[in-house]
Amino acid sequence: MNKQQQKWLYLTVLSIVWGSSFILIKKALLGVTPVQLGALRMIFTSFFMFLFAFPSVKKIQKKHWKYLLYTALTGTFIPGFLFAFAISNIDSSIVSILNSFTPLNTLIFGALVFGFAFKKRQFTGILVGLLGTLILILKGADLHPNQNYWFALLIIIASIGYAFNANLVKKYLSDLDALAITTGNFLLLFIPAIIVLSCTDFFTSFEATQVRLTSLGYIGILSVVGTGIAKTIYNKLVQISDPIFSASVTYLIPIVAIFWGILDGETLSLSGHEVPKDAYQDVLVTDIDALTQLVRKQISFTQLTDLGLFYQTQATPEFQRLMTNTFG
Repeated sequence: MNKQQQKWLYLTVLSIVWGSSFILIKKALLGVTPVQLGALRMIFTSFFMFLFAFPSVKKIQKKHWKYLLYTALTGTFIPGFLFAFAISNIDSSIVSILNSFTPLNTLIFGALVFGFAFKKRQFTGILVGLLGTLILILKGADLHPNQNYWFALLIIIASIGYAFNANLVKKYLSDLDALAITTGNFLLLFIPAIIVLSCTDFFTSFEATQVRLTSLGYIGILSVVGTGIAKTIYNKLVQISDPIFSASVTYLIPIVAIFWGILDGETLSLSGHEVPKDAYQDVLVTDIDALTQLVRKQISFTQLTDLGLFYQTQATPEFQRLMTNTFG
C-alpha cells in the first residue's frame, strides 16, 4: 500500500470511529456527569496505553516533552471536557457538524502561528466544506430552537484546540513515533485526570447500578477505540500527510454521527417542532431507572404512566401528545 492509499484508509477509519464517538458520549452521560466522563475517558485510555504501548515511551527525547504537553492539552484534555458539556445540552449529530470548523481553524492558525503554506485548492475545499457545515448548523438550529446553542461555542473552542494539536504534531513531533506521541500524551494526563475525578462525587456516591455500569462500558469503548487507537492513527496521518488533510476528517465524521443520531431518535429533518416550556411543568418521575429505560425506548410512556412511575400534576395536551408520539 502506497502512502496515498494509506492516507485515505486512515481518514476513512477515523471518520467511522470518531463519528461513532458522539453517540457513545451521549449514552455515557446517562450515568456520569460531563466532568466525570472527561476524566474517566483519559484514565481508561491511560491504562490501555500503559498496558499495551508503554515501551514506546523510550523513544521520547527530552526535546519532545514540551510539545507532548501542548498536544495533550489542546488535542485531548481541554476538548474532552468541552465535548462532554456540549453533548449534554445539544444533539450529538449537531455537535459533530460544529466540529467541522476544525479544518478552517487548522489552515488559519497553521499559516498565522506555525508558518505553514497552503494551496489554493485546499482553501477552496475548506470553504466548500464550511458552507455545507453552516447550512447544516442553521437547519439544526431552526429545527431544534429549544436547545441551548450557546454550548456551540464550546465546540468552536475545541476545534481551535484540535487545530493547534495537528499543527504542533506536524511541526515539532514528526520525528517521533505516532504510538509514542499518544502514550506520552496520556502519561502526562493521567495524574491531572485522577485529580479532576477526585474533585467530583464519583467515588463517594458510586453505586453499581445498571445505568452506571453501562455508562462505564461505553466509556471503556470510547477510551480504547475512540481515543487510544484513533489518536495513534491520527498522529500517523498528520505525519504522512499535512494538518489540513488530517483535519478534513471532521467533514466525514458528521455523516457517521448523524446516522447514529437518527438511529437513536435524534432528528435532522423538516418534521422538527418546538414544545412550549409550560407543556412539561410540574412533571415528576419517581424512578430514575425507569426514566432511563424510557429515554432508551426500553419501556413506553404509556407503560410508565400505568405503573405509576410518571406523575403529572398539570399535564397539558402538548406534553401528553409529545410523550406518546415519541415513546409510545
